[in-house]
Amino acid sequence: MRVRHADAKLQRLEIDPSYDCGFGRPVVRGFRKVMGWIRDAEDERDLYAMRSLHFEKLKGSRSHQRSMRLNDQFRLILEIEQAAQGKTIVVISIEDYH
Repeated sequence: MRVRHADAKLQRLEIDPSYDCGFGRPVVRGFRKVMGWIRDAEDERDLYAMRSLHFEKLKGSRSHQRSMRLNDQFRLILEIEQAAQGKTIVVISIEDYH
């Protein structure tokens, strides 16, 4: 899938091996692993099929967003944009869910 980062820090976190954006190693490692899976996916159905990621639609005022598990504590917040050339995953943030 096509990917766009809403925050330049998250883009740097994905591509710069020495940058941690203030997160611990487990979160950074999980983020990079999940980003690889997102880039390899054909569409969001591939992400739903990976049960361990807990790819799910959020509720309420965030119903336009999705989340994926990075580890037991942190989630990756995403949005899916529809365009003429296909869907794009927009990486919004990494959030502490506890």
